[in-house]
Amino acid sequence: MLHCMQWNKRSLHGVHEEWSVGFMGTYGDWFIMLLAGSLLLIWAYRSFYRWLHEPVSVNRIKLGKGGKIEPEDANVQLLQRWGYEVVSGKHAVTVDIAMDGAPLGQGSRLYIDYIAEKDEEMFVVKTARERLPMDWTASGVRDRFLVYSLLLPDCSGVLYVDAKDGILRKISFWLPK
Repeated sequence: MLHCMQWNKRSLHGVHEEWSVGFMGTYGDWFIMLLAGSLLLIWAYRSFYRWLHEPVSVNRIKLGKGGKIEPEDANVQLLQRWGYEVVSGKHAVTVDIAMDGAPLGQGSRLYIDYIAEKDEEMFVVKTARERLPMDWTASGVRDRFLVYSLLLPDCSGVLYVDAKDGILRKISFWLPK
């Protein structure tokens, strides 16, 4: 009987030791899980908050690398003389069009001649075309360039470059909120 009690004391003592080691291990595991869960909740809250306060233009396009920039191009040289850095060449943005629920042909494309930067601001660049003269009225400028400001809202505006006449015009649009 005495031998049995000693065994019970030992086993109780052993269980107590295992329990304390298990408790400390469990406490550490819970702390790590609580910390990881807290970080996950903070990240989820911040992501949701950013998404909630993002402008309505959720369907923004991402421009790729663009075409090759020709340094000897007169338009590029004019931009550089005015202090702009041309960072990207020609882009073609495909626009799918549907009318009455049916696709309208192969769609259309919008062409961006260059993307330029100056003073940490980015601009869409459109070059002059002889066969498409520019109407410098408010409605003419709106009809020709507003689409680019709406398409790329992170850009600061549109630059119109006419290397033949040495003209560079910066066009910005402000829409009511």
